[in-house]
Order: sequence, then structure tokens, then C-alpha cells
Amino acid sequence: MKLATCTTLLLLCLMGACGGPEEPEPPAAGSALESSEPADEEEQVDESAWLQNPGAEDMLPEEFAWVWEPWTGSWDDMVERRVLRVLLPYGGYQFFFDNGRPRGATWEMLVRFERFINEELELRNIRFFVVPIPVSRDQLISGLIEGKGDLVATDLTITPAREAVIDFTRPLLTDIREVIVLGPTAPSLGTLEDLAGQEIFIRRTSSYAEHLRSLETTFRDGGLEPPVIVPADEILEAEGLLDLLQSGAAGITIMDEYKAEFWAGVMQDIDVRSDLVIAEGGRIAWAHRKGDEKLAALLERFLRKFGKGSAFGNDVYRRYLKRPELVRCADSPEAYERILPLVQLFQKYGEQYGIDWLQLAAQAYQESGLRQDRKSPAGAIGLMQIKPSTAADPYINIHDVSTPENNIHAGAKYMRFIEDRYFGDPAIEDMDRWIFSLAAYNAGPARINRYRREAESKGYDPNVWFNNVEFIVARRIGRETVDYVSNIYRYYLAYRIITSRSQVSAERYREALTFCDRPTR
Repeated sequence: MKLATCTTLLLLCLMGACGGPEEPEPPAAGSALESSEPADEEEQVDESAWLQNPGAEDMLPEEFAWVWEPWTGSWDDMVERRVLRVLLPYGGYQFFFDNGRPRGATWEMLVRFERFINEELELRNIRFFVVPIPVSRDQLISGLIEGKGDLVATDLTITPAREAVIDFTRPLLTDIREVIVLGPTAPSLGTLEDLAGQEIFIRRTSSYAEHLRSLETTFRDGGLEPPVIVPADEILEAEGLLDLLQSGAAGITIMDEYKAEFWAGVMQDIDVRSDLVIAEGGRIAWAHRKGDEKLAALLERFLRKFGKGSAFGNDVYRRYLKRPELVRCADSPEAYERILPLVQLFQKYGEQYGIDWLQLAAQAYQESGLRQDRKSPAGAIGLMQIKPSTAADPYINIHDVSTPENNIHAGAKYMRFIEDRYFGDPAIEDMDRWIFSLAAYNAGPARINRYRREAESKGYDPNVWFNNVEFIVARRIGRETVDYVSNIYRYYLAYRIITSRSQVSAERYREALTFCDRPTR
């Protein structure tokens, strides 16, 4: 089992807030699986279209290609599409995992941003989604320009070169100083001139490299040998770079002063040279493609209300920038060891019942947050939130779901039963069969089939969920089932993207970042 696979499982949290129905009762028709259905609730629904997938890439199944397909639509187009794709790096105080749950200042800002958008658009049951997509630093700006994402949400320093090609939001932080940081193998430095001929370990696409290249001219004009840029892997965040200094693999780097001081609080032998300043007066902000005035105005309203300087924004940054011990080892190897047994069980029963194991894992996260000790008031238990009576039915015939293995086994077998019995029509595409089965797991198979018939009577395609049956379910049930399906779909989408596109990066990240095994202050 590769660690990258475990990374994928942890990253299922990426694709949205951990909300939605935590403890749904999983009804289904037939024998002991029959359950009563609550009365329909008449709801008016915004029937704005869900953009159909615009194409496919070789590395991804067709139904997910739209996420990475180059697309440079405006804010109005994103509203029609109901998705804003956000490029961001993984690691540090901005985004990380703590016991398998997403945390970080940027993560919390994006969760609030999604709520803000839905409030502004006055959407109720059919929601707009902010979709975070983790990439390496060198893919942030290029990915935005190429249309692989619609927003960059990270500590991106505003520079003239960057302003020439992208637009920035109002600053999140200001008065940033970029300073020299030394490890135990670094030479003694008294002044900036002592950097002459020294190797400096930084990412080539960083603002540090941009400012260091400007410094080269000053050195040459003064008859000094310029510093030498040693390229760091673009997957590395601040903690990874400092870990290489701490280990002795590198001697000198450049970093935003506040970041360096943050990590120096928990890492030994890191010397933050606040007296050796490469650049000062820096501003960091989010960024979007040029010319989208409506998106720019939306971001301005949001950041004025919730960004740095607001009660919400100040609280978020204060909590994370003062707690390096929280961030330090949240994604440590021990966390992978804890999650590995679940990965193996999802794979085992996914293979047995012909279900992508990532689909089962995404469903389990929505149901229980990957917690076997979760129990609903209705009596559903465990990772898959399945009732013991449902699991014991002859169709499932699993009589003890108190263990993770039996619980996952019962949930997988139950999903296979629902799909085969109620949604086996060959006119339904594979993905929609799974999605209808999810809806039935949450709201009942007979009920979902009734809404499929209603959808057909109103001119919708009864064999397609998004932009079709979804609208009827939203009107009749409300948000619960629609959010349930959408969240799991997004979690699964995250799995597939990361396994298809980022496995090598994940392995490089784990190989490079070992500071959790090193001494702390």
C-alpha cells in the first residue's frame, strides 16, 4: 500500500465542508428493508443549469474531466456552472489535516466563502460549491491563467511581474518582510554582502526568487559574485524547506518573516535573520484571472466582511498563526498508519461488490466522518451509518455491524443491492446509477424512483441526476438529499483527481517532509 493512496483518502475532506446530513437513516424497499417515507415538502427551487461536462482528459474519467479542462468563463458562467474551482497549496498553517479532518486558515476562509456566495445568490436547496484543488506552487499562477482553476487562494505575494498577468484581491496581510533563514550548516553571515557566491535554497516560482534575481544586479554592480539559486521542489511548503535546513541538507533559504518565526517556534537549529532583509513592505492576496469585474467585486465584498481586519478573519489567522504545535504533525506518518486499515477494507469490499473503493470511502466520510463510534438517533451506526436491522435483512445477511469491517461490508453490499434492484436499467449511465443509489440510501429507493417518474413528466431526463431529477428531489425533500449526494460526489471527485494527477507529488511530499520525526524546541 503506497502512502500516496493514504494521502488520497485523507484528501477526500478537500471537496467541501464536512456538513450535510451526518446521521441519515438508510431506507430501502423490500422485506425488512422497507421503511416509511416522510411527507413531501413543497419547495421552490432555483432551476439554474448544471453545466454539462465540457470534455475529457486521458488521465481522468470523462465525468470528471470538466474539473481540469481548461475553462476561462466569467463569474456569470460560474454561477450557471454552480462551481468555483480554487487552486491552493497543501501544507502549513493554511491547509492541513488534523486526525483526518481538514483544518487551516485558508480552509476556514473558503468554507465561509461558499456560505457567503450561497447567501448572496439566495440559493436554498440547489447550492453553489467552492471546490478546493491542491496543486504545487508552480501550478498556481499558470493553472489560473490556463483555466485549470478560477481562483488562487493562498499567501501569494503581489509583485509587478505577477500583476502583469493576473489580478489580485485586496491584501490579506501587509507589511511582509522576506528575510534570510539559516540552518545549522550555514556559514556565518554578518551582512547581505556575505551572501556572495552562497547557495540559497528556494522555489524558482516564488517571490523570493524574483527578489533575489533583482539582488543579483546589485551584487554584480558592486563587484560581488551573486548568490546561487538552488531550486527547491515546488511541492514543498515552508515547513518542508525549513526541515531541509534543520537536517543539514541545505544551509540558507529566504522566507516571509512571519512564517519563519512561526515554524522556528517548534523546529530546532533554525536561525531567522530578521536583520538580513531581501524585500519588505510585501502584500499577500488571493488572485483571479484578469477582467472579471463581477468576481472581483464579489471577492472584495467577502474579504471586507470576513478577511483580515474583520472579527472573523482576525480570529482565523490569530488561531493558526499562534499554534505551530497544532499544524506541525497533523499529517504525520502516524496519521497514515491509523487510516491504512480503513483503506484496505474499502478496497476489499469495493472489489467484492464491484464498487470503486473511493466511492465507498467518500460515502463513509459523509455518513460518519470515518468514525465507527458514530450512532444516529434512528439507530444507524458506524462508518456507513447502517441500521443493524437493515444489515441483518436476508438480502444483506450481516448480523453484527459493530466492527469497521462488518460495517463497511454491510454498507457496500447494501449499495450493490439498491443499485441492482432499483437502478439497473441499462439506459442509466454507470455514474448516475451510483448517484441514484446514494440518493436512495439517504431517502429510500421507492421515493427516488417516484421522483424520477415525476421528473420525466415535467420534461427532465429521469435517468440523469444533476440538472434533472436533482431539481425534483430538491423541491420535494429539500436540501438534505441533494446536499448528501453533492457532497459525496465532490469527495469522490477529489479522490479521482488526486489519484490520477498527484500520486507522484504526494510521494515526493512524504519523502521530502520528515520534520515530524525531528527534535522540537
